[in-house]
Parts: sequence; structure tokens; C-alpha cells
Amino acid sequence: SNEFGSPNGVRSTCVFGGAPKGPQARDLERGVETVIATPGRLIDFLERGTTNLRRCTYLVLDEADRMLDMGFEPQIRKIMSQIRPDRQVLMWSATWPKEVRKLAEDFLADYVQVNIGSLELAANHNIQQIVEVVQENDKQDRLVALLEEIGSDRLERTIIFVETKRKVEAIANGLKRIGWPAVSIHGDKSQNERDYVLRDFRRGKSLILVATDVAARGLDVEGIMTVINYDFPNSSEDYIHRIGRTGRSNATGTAYTFFTSANQRQAKDLVAVMTEAKQEISPELHQMSSMGFGGFGGGRYGKFGGGGGRYGNGGGKFGGGNRSYGGGRGGGFGGKPAHKRF
Repeated sequence: SNEFGSPNGVRSTCVFGGAPKGPQARDLERGVETVIATPGRLIDFLERGTTNLRRCTYLVLDEADRMLDMGFEPQIRKIMSQIRPDRQVLMWSATWPKEVRKLAEDFLADYVQVNIGSLELAANHNIQQIVEVVQENDKQDRLVALLEEIGSDRLERTIIFVETKRKVEAIANGLKRIGWPAVSIHGDKSQNERDYVLRDFRRGKSLILVATDVAARGLDVEGIMTVINYDFPNSSEDYIHRIGRTGRSNATGTAYTFFTSANQRQAKDLVAVMTEAKQEISPELHQMSSMGFGGFGGGRYGKFGGGGGRYGNGGGKFGGGNRSYGGGRGGGFGGKPAHKRF
């Protein structure tokens, strides 16, 4: 906003949580033409009387589907109620579920819908998707083996997605202990900590970012070549959002996924996504999808799976087995014995 607005005398400011309110409030009180805001902090300033929206004529709702997923609908409706009725509203959304359609019907009058690409749930075809069916307690060794297969000399910006904040810290710290340039981001980190981490990641000082879904939403970093789903997300929609961090601007990328029997109910949707993108699917994942059979532990056939596959345990090119990472028998970070896990 500053890049385009400043030369034309258009003042702007950013309003968001996790940062001091004072500088943001001063910008609002001095007067600006454009505000880029998160819903919670904006409502805070509205309720304090720091600013108002009576003269606002142009509203953009970016990532509307993600804001709804995060439970921001009440805040969005509260903000909309304070903006003049002759406003112009733009809404951006990566997906078009019924919740987003309802929001559009409520707030956009006689709107024009512009579709870029298909409305169907689909992954970027420039991204190679590799899914390994594994046991939960094998993930740690498989992650280290995967990074070693990529190689530190060929490693480029990589995001590792996990399901909990505690696990984010455990994985990032474990990788750092054995020499990988990892940093972490999650909801408990302050805004200053997040900014510092992302600055290092963007500059390439730290090439591995371990993150939760929520912390990574809205993340805009160029040159991400690899996404690793250490934990599978709750839906195929989230899966597509995650792997879409790579393969941008006609570039190619690779997404690796660890899939366990606990993820069995998502197998059919995952196979559909991969089939549409013309990806190779392992027999284990196919069987999970078609027969509802769980409990796989990284069998013999997967391209990226256990056993004798290309990246397989034991004799495979990729890895694993009883290799020691940092001292202990059977892998583990920092010389922990094989039975120790996150």
C-alpha cells in the first residue's frame, strides 16, 4: 500500500493484534485514506472511539473463506454494520463454499463474480504430490530421512506443517539440534517474534519453517520449493491451501505428506485431489480410500513409502531403518533412543 500510495499522497496504516496499540492508534488519529486491518484489532479501535467507519466507501474482504474458517464471521458482520450503505465491497476467496456464498449474498448487492481457474476443489498441477502411508511413531525418523534425501546442499525454503503449537516447538528444536536451519511460528508467539522469524525465512538465513495452519495463513513468501505435511490437515481444502505455498507464479514445487490410519476418513478426498492433478498414488493409499482399511505402517509399494520403495525404509534409496541421527539407536533427534518421540 505504501509503495503505490505514498507517491500519490495516499496515506495508509496497518492495524493488527500482537503489536503495540499506540503507534497504530496515532496513525488512525492523524488520519489515513487506507487501513489494512485484522478484524479483532479494528473492532477494538472502533469500540474505543479511536476511529470510525462513517466515511468508508470501499471495503475489501481478503481471504474471506479463511476468515470464516477462523470464526471471524461475527466480527465481519459487526464491521459491515458500521460502514455506510452506499459502499463498494470486494471479496476475495480461494474457495467458494456455501458459507462464503451466503456472505456475498448478504453484503454484495448486484455483484459481479470473477472466477480465476476452476471453482472445483483442485490442486496446482505444477506441484508434485508425494504421499507416504506411515505409522504415527515413525514420522520423526521419516522427516529426518526426507531432509537428508533432499540434502543440505540442495535444500531451499521449506515449510513443515504440524497440528499443535507444542509439536511445532519440539520439531523445530529437534531439527536445530542436529544441524538443520529451522525456525518456528505459531499462535503463542508475539508479533515481534513472528516478524523476526519470517524475516530470517524470507532472507534464507533459516530455510525450514515449522508452522501450524493458523500461524501460516496469509503467509506470503516467495521461493518456497517444498511443503511437508508432517500431520495431515482436517480437510482436503486445507491440504490444497497448504501445498499451494509452493508452485506459485508458474514455478514448480514438491509436497510430501505423512498419512496415517488416523487420517483414514480423508483418504477418499485426498485420492480425488491427487487423481485430478494426475499424481502417482500408492497402492496403500488407494486401498485406504476404496476399502476403508486402516493401520498401514509404510508398506512395500509406495514411491515415497516404507519397505523397498524408492524412498523406502531398510534398503530403499530414501532412508530410515535403524539409522542414527545424533547418536541414539534407531533415529530420533539429539541422540534420543528409538522409542522416544515428540
